[in-house]
Amino acid sequence: MTGATGFVGPHLRSALLAEGHEVWTTDRADSPTEKHLRCDLLDPAAVRHVFEASTPDWVFHLAGQSSVGYSFENPQDVLRTNIVGACNVFEAIRAVVPAARTLVVGSAEEYGSVSEDRQPITEDEPLRPASPYAVSKVAQELLALQYGTSHALAVVLARSFNHSGPGQSDRFVLPSFARQIARAELGLQEDVIHVGNLDVWRDYLDVRDVVHAYRLLVEKGVAGSAYNICRGEAFRIGDLLDALFRRARRPIHAEVDPTRWRPVDLPVLRGDPTRLREATGWRPHIPLDTTLDDILDDWRQRVQAGSTP
Repeated sequence: MTGATGFVGPHLRSALLAEGHEVWTTDRADSPTEKHLRCDLLDPAAVRHVFEASTPDWVFHLAGQSSVGYSFENPQDVLRTNIVGACNVFEAIRAVVPAARTLVVGSAEEYGSVSEDRQPITEDEPLRPASPYAVSKVAQELLALQYGTSHALAVVLARSFNHSGPGQSDRFVLPSFARQIARAELGLQEDVIHVGNLDVWRDYLDVRDVVHAYRLLVEKGVAGSAYNICRGEAFRIGDLLDALFRRARRPIHAEVDPTRWRPVDLPVLRGDPTRLREATGWRPHIPLDTTLDDILDDWRQRVQAGSTP
């Protein structure tokens, strides 16, 4: 598993270990977990060493820069990290474990702006990336398909829609709200949440439902095919903020911060999970209310512990 110390990695690792799998992980960062090999995916020799040491049957390629906002500020870094890093992973698989099944995690951002009459979005929708991040994910997919065609690698593509849960960085919208609420509850900031565009709609899943989909796809997904990972229902971001406000322990209000708006913000993203469901039997099990409870409780604990300024 690449990108193992990020948001999704620990959840996926826990799920795989619970099934009795041996799990090797890698990331730029160290980890106290067993069978972790620190590695920069931009170093081809280091990547190959990881695969020679672990000889996996399954590969989950999670690593990459995942912030749309950051990609507008640092496009070169995002393109280099997400495309060249993926290329080095595919080269190592080709050389060391060509029979391994690989799941490459992409994003619903690859679809770009899709008119509401064409939603929910299926995997057959043309890709019109509207950010450097989305471009990097489209390129990563194409590279994966090329390795599948040229070198017979069994690569399955996941297009993940928005997902959240405990452990996510406050660079993302729901944890950003939760962190600010937790700080306001403790008197560490004023009773105001600084927000960007609240009038966008996103198809949200709990991260624990997402990793269940990843686990099923790496085994049952058709090589060379893409699968939407989504609920099939979109939620207005402002409504999710209101739901978090109702959970707050003191009255808090929102103020729009123009610096939090993106140069391009897709108005609606709602996916169709039919292909995933038919291939694997997957369905989401965790209500969004539970996700919101867990995100806020997570940030309360982190702020109380002083792990965040």
